[in-house]
Amino acid sequence: MKPSFISIGVLLIFGTNVNCTNRGNSRAGEEGNNDSVKTQFNMDKNSDSAQHTQTAYFAGGCFWGTQYYFEKAKGVIDTKVGYMGGHTNNPTYEQVCSHTTGHYETIKVVFDTRITNYETMAKLFFDIHDPTQTDGQGPDIGQQYMSVVFYADSNQKQIAEKLIALLEVKGYKIATRLLPATTFWQAEEYHEHHYDREGTTPYCHKYTDRFR
Repeated sequence: MKPSFISIGVLLIFGTNVNCTNRGNSRAGEEGNNDSVKTQFNMDKNSDSAQHTQTAYFAGGCFWGTQYYFEKAKGVIDTKVGYMGGHTNNPTYEQVCSHTTGHYETIKVVFDTRITNYETMAKLFFDIHDPTQTDGQGPDIGQQYMSVVFYADSNQKQIAEKLIALLEVKGYKIATRLLPATTFWQAEEYHEHHYDREGTTPYCHKYTDRFR
């Protein structure tokens, strides 16, 4: 759903970036990152080389907001923002915003299986964004902002399917897609931990306990 004219005015007054162009131009003093070399990250398998860790991939709107919540979750070791699901190698943020690469803004979450588990991570994903929105997330419209669970193996897929079924029983019409994880391309450094660096909070993500 597109925001009302009043909502747009409020967002503009407070200087919120709500589109690709503004987000790409918000990095004052960080022009040096433009020429940084992008690194290809091959898909992490569910059983990581480091013992007691597992990796999950979620796309749920602007990756600034999803990272804000996941990096604070109990048992999470590391988070990275990036792009997944497209057909272009080594995509840049500008290319993804052009809607020509097929990528989704994705969060990579590495967590300690002695403290938490994949189901807890997946529940958090469904709780911090609107999994029923079909055209993006909040005021961010377009494929790159759509809701996707990228599963690394059959176990992750089954857990995601179970959670979606639970939500549908509760009356939610879930738009989240389930896709196999492919290559994760890490985003430009200036996107990492955006809200923590700016001292602000997400504009289109909020926590809602949908499983209670």
